[in-house]
Amino acid sequence: MNEVALPPRRSLPDAQAWRGEMSDVGLDWVGMQGIALPLELAGKPLMAKVDAGINLRAEAAGERGIHMSRLYLALDELTQGELTPQRIGRTLQAFLASQPEHSDRASLSIGGELLLSRPALLSPQRGWKAYPLRIEATLTDTLTLALTVGVPYSSTCPSSAALSRQLAQQQFQFDFEQAAERVSQRQVSEWLLEQGMPATPHSQRSWAWITVTPENERAFEPVKLIDRIEHALGTPVQTLVKRSDEQAFALANGQNLMFCEDAARRLYRMLRSQCDYRAFSLRVEHQESLHAHNAVAELSWRGEHHAA
Repeated sequence: MNEVALPPRRSLPDAQAWRGEMSDVGLDWVGMQGIALPLELAGKPLMAKVDAGINLRAEAAGERGIHMSRLYLALDELTQGELTPQRIGRTLQAFLASQPEHSDRASLSIGGELLLSRPALLSPQRGWKAYPLRIEATLTDTLTLALTVGVPYSSTCPSSAALSRQLAQQQFQFDFEQAAERVSQRQVSEWLLEQGMPATPHSQRSWAWITVTPENERAFEPVKLIDRIEHALGTPVQTLVKRSDEQAFALANGQNLMFCEDAARRLYRMLRSQCDYRAFSLRVEHQESLHAHNAVAELSWRGEHHAA
């Protein structure tokens, strides 16, 4: 076999390091978006999409761009075990150390869906539910973190429930106004079973989006936060259900009638009662079955000692 003669090895050109024509114009953020990474959070696998970047300082004789491959290589730290604030902090420090001449601010945005096994309301069944999740992290002089989770739930309109009860009352009065004798308990019971719901209130799948800034940044606790949200609302969306579970779900909706304003206030009260957060914001979306638009409410809070 004939051998191929290769030219002598030379250093490769580094176009990013060349002086840029407008290097005196800095960039707030430059990096990569949508990087696929297999992560672990709360002991669960998280197939994540990650945005990674740094700022680019303005310098008259500065370089044209950053070396993005250095950021990409530093992301491997995130895959080496449980995703913790410490691991995120080390990754961001590696971003800055990889090109200190360019940047003094690094950031990460980590998004995915956390799969949790959830029990049925009554029957001995379980099913899996996906919760959207995002972690935002920025490192300058200090590390700042924010955790966002999305939780689906059911909301039954209080106004619709009141109007439905009124129609039931009117129907009862109409059906028994000609009764010659006193109506018995058995007659009322049979009427309720057969005709007691001439109208039904409308309900809809709804979403609570909660963003928290942890007071103690030693660990994330997304499962604990999700559990608290579902408990506060009382009507989390179910997975596998038997008839007994469906009936229990209908009862839970009837006992937790909510406008979007009610849901927002419930979550606000729950979050304020905790000592885990220095700040939070929330958004609830009732994706209406009556209207062609959604009903939305938002609330936020920041502790006095952590004002921006």
